[in-house]
Amino acid sequence: MSPAIRKLRGVGFAVVMLVVLLVLNVALNPARFQPSSWGTLLGLAAPLIGAAVASAPVILAGRGGIDISVGPLMGFVNALVIQVLFLNLGISSPWIIVPAALLVGAVVGAANGVLATIVRIQPIVATLGAYLILTGVTLTILPAPIGPAPDWLKAMAGPLSIVPLAVIGLCWLLIRRTPYYDLLMAVGSDDRAAYTAGVPVSRVRLIAYVLTGLFAAAAGLMLTSLIGSADPNIGPTYTLIAIAAVALGGVSLAGGRGGLGGAAIGAIDIFLLQSLLTTFNVSTYVLQIAYGLILVIAVVLTALQERLSRRKG
Repeated sequence: MSPAIRKLRGVGFAVVMLVVLLVLNVALNPARFQPSSWGTLLGLAAPLIGAAVASAPVILAGRGGIDISVGPLMGFVNALVIQVLFLNLGISSPWIIVPAALLVGAVVGAANGVLATIVRIQPIVATLGAYLILTGVTLTILPAPIGPAPDWLKAMAGPLSIVPLAVIGLCWLLIRRTPYYDLLMAVGSDDRAAYTAGVPVSRVRLIAYVLTGLFAAAAGLMLTSLIGSADPNIGPTYTLIAIAAVALGGVSLAGGRGGLGGAAIGAIDIFLLQSLLTTFNVSTYVLQIAYGLILVIAVVLTALQERLSRRKG
């Protein structure tokens, strides 16, 4: 079976779900989903897509690499940009704000990577520490919501949110053309075999954590664009939804299979599900149940597919 067909099989459930949910949303809420509104809808979905994409590199690296600090890092970037850089220091230039946010993301990702790959703390424990630290620091910097955001950042909401998403996609396409991508997938599939073959396993995983930090920081900027202000409580809400989106998108939580495209499709699915349930005035509690069911179904389908692949192999 060719690699292209394997990838399509991996995201098949997410694609089918995307089509079904899109048809239902268009049928039940045609005014909101008319083509002229798609740019606005993309802006609303952009932070979730960014969070899902950010969560994927570490998961692909294997060894249970689930980074639960992605959401709090988005919230920390949101507070840092608005409260510290814009309001306190008076910095509004994108040539300063964007690099500063990405640098923070890279540093946090590197710190998580050192703890998980060099100190060898369980990834979920290491990133739980980052989750708590980032949440606490964010609330210290920003006890209550405040605004506004710089004009250029607010302008990036809506249709222009395609720009940061496209930049992330381009970066991933470039990574896929480098030897690092093959090493990442090899480490995620079987780190022992990769180590025996001379692959620097720890270094590959450390870079994956840095990539996750960079993409999470970009997602934090998308979140800031969407809300046009800073809110210390909104970032962490993306953490578990993003992981569910990654699993739904056909990325194996065991590592080594899937990609950022599948994670993005999974995020769009969850956004469309949110919109559909909101149309019926469903409570947030039911939404949480839906997220849990999606995660369980996606993981079960992935496990079944992997078993079938092994039997055929």
